[in-house]
Amino acid sequence: MASRRFLPNILVVLVIAIISALAYTFLKDMDGPAVSISPDTGYISPATVLQVTCEDPSGIRELHVGIRKNNSFTPFFDKRYETMEATRTEAIPMRNVPLATGAFELEIRATDGSMAGLGFGNTTTKLIPMRMDATPPRITIKTQPGSIYRGGSGSLVYTIDKDVAESGILIGNYFIPSVRQADGSYVVIYPFPFTLSVADFKNALYLTAKDMAGNVARTHFTVMAYEKKFRNDKITVTDQFLQTVQNKLGHLAPNETDPLRCYLTINSQVRASNMEFMRSLLSQTAQGMLWDGRFVPMPRSSARAGYADKRSLIYNNQKVGEVYHLGLDLASVRNDNIPAANNGTVIFTGELGIYGNVVVIDHGLGVMTIYSHMSEISVNKGQAVTKGTYLGKTGTTGMAFGDHLHFGVLVGGLEVNPIEWLDPKWVERLTNRITGKN
Repeated sequence: MASRRFLPNILVVLVIAIISALAYTFLKDMDGPAVSISPDTGYISPATVLQVTCEDPSGIRELHVGIRKNNSFTPFFDKRYETMEATRTEAIPMRNVPLATGAFELEIRATDGSMAGLGFGNTTTKLIPMRMDATPPRITIKTQPGSIYRGGSGSLVYTIDKDVAESGILIGNYFIPSVRQADGSYVVIYPFPFTLSVADFKNALYLTAKDMAGNVARTHFTVMAYEKKFRNDKITVTDQFLQTVQNKLGHLAPNETDPLRCYLTINSQVRASNMEFMRSLLSQTAQGMLWDGRFVPMPRSSARAGYADKRSLIYNNQKVGEVYHLGLDLASVRNDNIPAANNGTVIFTGELGIYGNVVVIDHGLGVMTIYSHMSEISVNKGQAVTKGTYLGKTGTTGMAFGDHLHFGVLVGGLEVNPIEWLDPKWVERLTNRITGKN
């Protein structure tokens, strides 16, 4: 009798197990795929390549994209996948999509690979308000650029007739972003790279803007650009000097055992990496002008090296390399006090390769000052400073073999001639162009 009762119980358990397994299979995933797009600005243009991404743990089975406008639906992308991958991203060009300028809704339907819905899967339908815009932005220059010298700085103020994703000046392939002001105008302070001739610089200058739909306006503009000569020097490097460099800075080029190769690697690759880091600080600049009047140098100091001095490196009567000095070397007494050149915010402190111990101050609108080779740093990142604030002391850290301050000015991420920024009349003219007082 017990065995007869046992068999039905086993059958009941099996039925429950089968039902549970089927329920788990069909009900374990009841959510549709997550759907996102890029660019997600609410605008597209015929040049847009729309990135549609779908994610679901059960895999993506189907993706359909179309336009919903005036109660009608027009599909322009349909795909069914043979394999169920958890993430699918499709790049969909909009150039051939039949869409007129104006508002519409982008409809995206994505179905996962689950057994939900009697095996048809879960479907997400996403409606995104969009606008087709095929018209590039229109740029109007408000304040004509003043004269600019090789290695120097210039400024431009302009307006744009619509909201934009980015705008600024292109010098060849190098982009300097502008900053939008409270009145809706845009201000950009830009460098004249000392590596360019006057003719090349003038031919390379473009004002550009990209709107929210991706339409790009690019217009060439003219400046009064002038040549400026810089000093050429020859520096003889001895074996003793090379050994000193390796002993002090060999950790910057650990794979170079030869003292000459170590020195040349530091002067080229490490220097370039340090300068690239300096350029990256541009993203932290304030949106308004923080400085007030001329920039002041370290008092009681004399210049030992100038901006864009070209140094040919001579070893055993052979030229083995060259390097440019991009700042002012200011010497005074050992461990002298270093003041902030102007009002701003400290955006970097610490050790940085050839620069040694460094403080970088942001003065707004892409203008920064650099204080290098310091023996002591007395300010912190994020600290607001005023002209004359004590930053620390001079020293011999980094690629320095005599106590001094390397003082530099960055504009748009590139080092420029600091002498201009120490000139009160020059700074006043630049400031007046920016504020519209000229």
